[in-house]
Amino acid sequence: MRVTTWAEYGLLVSLNLAKRAGQGPVAARELAEQEKLPHDYVEQILLRLRRAGLVESVRGAKGGYHLARGPQAITVKDVIEASEHVTFEVNCDLHPVDPQRCSPDAACSIRPVWRMLEQRINELLASVSLADLMHDEPELYQIAGALAGN
Repeated sequence: MRVTTWAEYGLLVSLNLAKRAGQGPVAARELAEQEKLPHDYVEQILLRLRRAGLVESVRGAKGGYHLARGPQAITVKDVIEASEHVTFEVNCDLHPVDPQRCSPDAACSIRPVWRMLEQRINELLASVSLADLMHDEPELYQIAGALAGN
């Protein structure tokens, strides 16, 4: 798994909106300035988040964006999928080295590892909400049940 700029910026923008939940819409330019991100990038991310139903837009002088649901109802997985379209790409699916060995019907001893890893990653990402991300780092480890004690 590679966390791309799309995914990271999507989370930053979504978390900013989560912290402002209930305070009205925020302009894309303001979000970009606060997060120190390129405005054009933020606009594109907000469009992806809106298409996924995670944010809503409000037109007008006092318009902007706000979360479509409460921060507890939007997961990290939701945001990454909206921003990046996938959370995990299995390379042999996208770029098969050998069409016979990499076909879905072929027996492959490596593919199950990637599938299990994909499943675990998605389970973890789905277990952490935007509301959870508003906690301090040590608390988030406990909430996610991951890496506690490491």
